[in-house]
Amino acid sequence: MAAPGENLRINGDRLWDTIHEIAKIGPGIAGGSNRQTVTDEDGEGRKLFQKWCEDAGLSMGVDQMGTMFMHREGTDPDALPVYVGSHLDTQPTGGRYDGVLGVLAGLEIVRTLNDMDIKTKHPIVVTNWTNEEGTRYAPAMMASGVFAGEFTQEWAYDKEDAEGKKFGDELERIGWKGDEVVGDRKMHAFFELHIEQGPILEAEGKDIGVVTHGQGLRWIECTVTGKESHTGSTPMPMRKNAGRGLAQITELVHKIAMDNAPNAVGAIGQVNVYPNSRNIIPGKAIFTIDFRSHELDTLNRMVERLYAEAPKLCEELGVCLEHEIVGQFDPPAFDEGCVKAIRDAAERLGYSHKDIISGAGHDACWINKVAPTAMVMCPCVDGLSHNEAEDISKEWSTAGAEVLFHAVVETAEIVG
Repeated sequence: MAAPGENLRINGDRLWDTIHEIAKIGPGIAGGSNRQTVTDEDGEGRKLFQKWCEDAGLSMGVDQMGTMFMHREGTDPDALPVYVGSHLDTQPTGGRYDGVLGVLAGLEIVRTLNDMDIKTKHPIVVTNWTNEEGTRYAPAMMASGVFAGEFTQEWAYDKEDAEGKKFGDELERIGWKGDEVVGDRKMHAFFELHIEQGPILEAEGKDIGVVTHGQGLRWIECTVTGKESHTGSTPMPMRKNAGRGLAQITELVHKIAMDNAPNAVGAIGQVNVYPNSRNIIPGKAIFTIDFRSHELDTLNRMVERLYAEAPKLCEELGVCLEHEIVGQFDPPAFDEGCVKAIRDAAERLGYSHKDIISGAGHDACWINKVAPTAMVMCPCVDGLSHNEAEDISKEWSTAGAEVLFHAVVETAEIVG
């Protein structure tokens, strides 16, 4: 496969301007973004992305999960496409770069190829996966999970948000329910650029993270049920306080994660307490535990320990515990050939780099099950993400996109 030379560079200013132009759609309240999946804002962002892609000569396909596939022709009609992308949906108080950088860097690859009149043997497909964040509809990486056969489409359609609105209905309402059968597309390879969402690259002064593995995760939704009663008139020994069950399990989750550090993490990130009144002892607490590790055995041990110890803690308090896994995937090891293409690109371009394990889940984690896959990461300030204060520099975005460009184009094979 022909490798493009060091003189092939993307237009970093154009990429940067494109990122901040789409940020005007679904603006947050503190400079970030709020384009939650299958909202009107998500639909508007998709329309703008579609226009940019069609202006660049790409043709669009949309599958029944709403994932957008923007196609640039290759010279060989029998060659499988090289896919590149990420997601445009955000957290409710999300930053401007999480996911968006990876999608728009894919568009910038195509724009750069057009500028230089470069053709590739394999087609290139820029992809916007639906509902990567999983904040409105759990689990995260929903559309890529259906694509990879991990979830059924019917199950995904039936997922409800906090207002009882079904994912499938909302997808159709905003006009982005496509006709393509999900998962029918075949890939030569898939590449994803993402901000690190952690502090390692910035702390070590590295331009590029070459992602070799991802962390597996288990999201465990727990319901602790006690008995609502008056906070002033119920004697302490007679209380069945669901809030205490939440507190005890919170400490247990922290202890389990610490006992498995540095190869694992864990926390409770979402909590709802009922009836949430100042003078009523909580009768119910519903919360989600997030365990992660790049070692499958470690991840499974953490879950097993939780299941063994948490019910005993609740029993001692006189409350009941129910639990259910609502999101999971095993730790992925990315394709060695695709990883090498990224590492070689960073070397060729003179960017400092290091191998890294992704602490967050990404669409690439599911696609890795059905196609050769790898990820590029760039630093983000203080490792902050899922926060409107999330920030990167134009230089970081340019470096990440240039490494992505070279890896994708090398894999797609320049013609002539």
